[in-house]
Formats: sequence, C-alpha cells, structure tokens
Amino acid sequence: MHDDARGAQAGGFVEADSFSGGYVRPAPYEDRALGEKTRRRRNIRRQIIELLSVIAIALIITALLRTFVMDNYQIPTGSMEPTIEINDRVFAEKVSYRFALPKPGDIVTFNDPMVPGRVLIKRCIAVGGQTVDLVDGRVVVDGNYLNESYTYGKPSVPLDPQMDGVSFGYPYTVPQGMVWVMGDNRTNSLDSRYFGPIPQDELVGKALIRFWPFDRFGSIK
Repeated sequence: MHDDARGAQAGGFVEADSFSGGYVRPAPYEDRALGEKTRRRRNIRRQIIELLSVIAIALIITALLRTFVMDNYQIPTGSMEPTIEINDRVFAEKVSYRFALPKPGDIVTFNDPMVPGRVLIKRCIAVGGQTVDLVDGRVVVDGNYLNESYTYGKPSVPLDPQMDGVSFGYPYTVPQGMVWVMGDNRTNSLDSRYFGPIPQDELVGKALIRFWPFDRFGSIK
C-alpha cells in the first residue's frame, strides 16, 4: 500500500508539491481557456474601435455633405403653398449657385434677412438688372407679364409696411448681384416685397426634391 502511494506520486499525477513553495503550472486545457478569453476580449475591443471609426467617418461625411453639397429642410410655414406645404421635407443642393446665378423660376433657399441663423425658401422671380413691377395683381418683369400658374390666381400686390430700413417703390430694378424672391402663396408670404432683394452670396441652395411625405415624393417646380 505504501508502494502504491509512492507510485502515484512518481507517476506524475501531481504537478508540484503543494508544501514545497514551487510554481504550479496550469494544466494544458486551462492554457487554452485563458488564451481564448484573451482573444475574445481583443476581438471585442477591435470591433468596438472599428464601429466607432465607422460612425465618426459617417458623421464627418454627413457634415461635409450638409455644408457643401446638399441639405434637407422641414417647411414650417405656408408661404410656398400649394407648391410646398407645411411640414413637407425637401432636399436642396448647394453647388449650382457657387458657379452661376439662379434662374427665374428656381425655388431657392437663402439666409433669412429678418432672423439670423434661419433659412427661408422662396421662388426666384428676377435677377440683377431686371425690373420688377406689380400691376393689377400680376407680376411684370422687364415689361412682360409672368405666367405664374403656381400662384393659382392669388394676387401679387405690394406689401405695406415694409421691413424697417427698407423703402422702395415700383417699378423696381434689381441691383446687380441681387435676387428678387417671392413666395407662391402671394397673400401669405413675407418676401422681397417686404425685405427687398437678396444678395447672391446669401443664397444657400436650390430646392430639388420633396422626399416627405412619400405620397408626394418628387421634383419641385
């Protein structure tokens, strides 16, 4: 019996004498378990870093696109009804007017001359050098009556009073580098009749597409 005990010790079943103070080497399966846990932790850290990197890149790209290429707007008022209705959402591109003037008929976004930091949306009616007149409820540009089906017959009349510091009469010649804008809802729009023409460098973009609501998705004209 004593020989069996000695044989068990000699057979290598005990890694080290627990009373000797020697190093206890983990068994092989414990090595693998520790290694697997370490690899999992490293994989999780790597996945988190990759996800954060993708989110950061996406945010940077979105910011650049919104600043220089395209932005979206929710319309809070009815000044462009029925072309654009309250709570419609539209995309406006920001590239065209860096290289060219808007064309009469374009729907433009621009910095609000009344409230700093706010953006308005109206229709371009005339550009620098053109003469605007309001005659019998209709808009006349360079002596020609405009065919404005988008107003649905609402009269275009002068607004009185005008914004503080603004005073002009009709006919009015738009200065070079300026744009005359008006809302399609002519009886419910504060526009160039109120605050005067808009400097070209205050233009933000050209409205192109209504993307909400989905049942009215499409180009804006």
